[in-house]
Amino acid sequence: MIVITRFEVPEGETEDFLERAEAATAVLRRREGLRSLDLARNLDEPELWTITARWDDVGSYRRALSGIESRSVVVPLLSRAIDEPTAYEDPDLVGPNLARGSVRPL
Repeated sequence: MIVITRFEVPEGETEDFLERAEAATAVLRRREGLRSLDLARNLDEPELWTITARWDDVGSYRRALSGIESRSVVVPLLSRAIDEPTAYEDPDLVGPNLARGSVRPL
């Protein structure tokens, strides 16, 4: 599972954002199920940043966001993210998006 979280950071806020992003990625790097994690800045539009993480599964990612350390360091940073879907999976593993308890069509 891949999580791509994008941020738009005005030039004057870059230093603060970078400090917070480095702290958040340090927390996530200690979480079980993390395969890789990258913090990057866009080459053409330097106010755009991304944190891209690969996890064993969606459960690993959700568990990584729980706990006091994640809630106090990671979640506040994620609240600055561009409001768009962030979770991606191998196309062969993605089925219909059904509510829990729904019956899958035959």
